[in-house]
This record gives sequence, C-alpha cells and structure tokens, in this order.
Amino acid sequence: MNASLSDKLLNRLTYVFLIGVSLIFLLPILWILRTSFTTKAVAYQIPPKWFVTPTLDNYRAIFSNNPFGKYFLNSMVISLVSTLIAVFLGAMAAYWIARSSKGGNFLRIAVLVTQMLPPIVMVIPIFLMVKSLGMLDKWETLIITYLSFNLPYMIWLLIGFFETIPKDLDEACEMDGCTKMRAFTKVVLPLAAPGIMAAGILSFLLAWNEFLFALVLTGTGSRTLPVAIANMETQQGVMIAELCASTVIIILPVVILSLFIQKYLVNGMTTGSIK
Repeated sequence: MNASLSDKLLNRLTYVFLIGVSLIFLLPILWILRTSFTTKAVAYQIPPKWFVTPTLDNYRAIFSNNPFGKYFLNSMVISLVSTLIAVFLGAMAAYWIARSSKGGNFLRIAVLVTQMLPPIVMVIPIFLMVKSLGMLDKWETLIITYLSFNLPYMIWLLIGFFETIPKDLDEACEMDGCTKMRAFTKVVLPLAAPGIMAAGILSFLLAWNEFLFALVLTGTGSRTLPVAIANMETQQGVMIAELCASTVIIILPVVILSLFIQKYLVNGMTTGSIK
C-alpha cells in the first residue's frame, strides 16, 4: 500500500515538474501572443499590465501600414517551392546512394562536407554572382540559394530512411517486370513517406526562418517575413506590439502544418534512426 502511494506521489511530482518546465519554454510565446493583442501604450508599460482588453489593432496595422500580405506570400512561395524541389531531387539522390555500391562512403561524406561551411562565408560570393547575373530581388534567386544548402541536408537525412527498406523489395519488383523508376515510385516511396515528410518539414522550416540570405539578396519585391519583421525597428524605437503580432503570424503556419502531419513527423524521426 505504501509502495502504491509512493508511486502515485512520484507520478504527480513528475507531472508537476514537466508542466513547470513546459511553461518555462512556453512563457515567451505566450507573452508574445498576449502583447500582440494589446495597445501600443500597454505594450511599453513597465511594470507590465497583466490583464488587458484584447484588440486587433496591431494586426490591422501591419497589413495596412506595410505590404505584409505580399511578404507572407513571398515567404510561402519560396519556402514551398524550394522544399518541393529539394524533396523531389533529394529522394532520388538519396535512394541511389543508399542502393548503389559505387563510391562507398565517399558520396555520403561529400554531401555532409557541403554543410560544414558557415553561411556567412558564402554570402558575399553568392551576392556578387547574383548581382553579376542581374537576379537580385527575385523569387528564383532565393529558391536556388536555399536549395544549395537544403538539398544536401535532405539527401543526408533520407539516406538513412531508404537504408531501412529491404533491397529485396526492389529486386522482387524488377523480377515482376518493373523498371527501377517504377519500383522506386510505386513501392519504395510509399514506405519511405514518413521519413520524407519529416525531412520536408525540416527543410521548410529552414527556408521559412532563413534571414541572412534573404536580407542580402532581396529588396522590396521579394522580401520575406523574417526580413520584414527585422525592419520594424524604427527611429522611434521598436514597435513592440506590431512586432509581436507579426511574430504570431509567422509562427501560425508552422504550427498548423505540424498539427496536420505530426504523426508522419514522429514516425519519420524514429524510422531512420534504426538500421
């Protein structure tokens, strides 16, 4: 009986501890959400006013005073297109590396080496090259730039997922008359779907939150949300309330996307870790 009570007490203390730790991590996000619904005067108050009357003025302001809808569209199109291309090319490349005996581990190491250079080292060369080609402030420029570091990352992740799928399935399909491409699309891809979804989400997040290249390579035409939010620091100071409203908007698509494919994300993150 005492052991049972001790177990229940331990479980409750564990839950209390986990809830406390979760609140510590969630507190900044909750504070941003609260500030996004306050007036500008309340947002600057020190000490802060804990209970406020919610208002949507900040959300109206960021769309009326700035082309925020355009920046949102730029971020969404650039992130989605770069992710789809990275998934398409990365899946085929990772499948070939996982199934091919040529090159050994050299190709895997070569893919990983491309991720070792810090982005700040590549900014100036890429800017000069893009400027010489007359492609500054274009969607295509950011899409190609994001592919240069998202694609190797995608290939490296997907190799492990394809290696968990037995080669016997490929051979069985070929014996039944399927080509390698048909076996890949009809058999291997559906089995690797959780891993591909997980890698796609991570690739989308990298492109969605990227700031450095977007700052250097874009202007008003193809500006993305991270750069637009950074520009909210004016001569009068940081527009805290509008900044928090913008932050909520940039977080919202990622949260919605994660809720829809949470099952695939968890399965994908665990599948590739076991061989």
